[in-house]
Amino acid sequence: MKFLGKKKPTSAAPTTRERGMAAEDQALVHLQAAGLRLAVRNYRTPGRGGGEIDLVMRDQDGTLVFVEVRSRASGAFGGAGASISAAKRQRIVFAARHYLLRQPAPPPCRFDVVLVQEGGIQWLKAAFDAQ
Repeated sequence: MKFLGKKKPTSAAPTTRERGMAAEDQALVHLQAAGLRLAVRNYRTPGRGGGEIDLVMRDQDGTLVFVEVRSRASGAFGGAGASISAAKRQRIVFAARHYLLRQPAPPPCRFDVVLVQEGGIQWLKAAFDAQ
């Protein structure tokens, strides 16, 4: 079949999920370069209404780090960081508590956020707590 007029598109634009996975890949490389080790990627609680943790990492001192990765194309409207609502933090904490049920003795923990936007990465250690 021959196209007349417009060129045939070579590839579709990446989906939101594909952009999110690419941001997680960037964050993972960044955190591993800083000495953290991956424990689990995309940990989900079972059932409806649960939560998801993008990356569960282990810091060099043994701290278990629950990482939320947020990505935005630009800094408009508050950028990637502004997209982490109180409800989103609550779901992350819920998923972290569920994850910790599998641990024989819960280690020290923290909640980090990695922001990927405009070609840069910003790592916010202890960005929020479980309260």
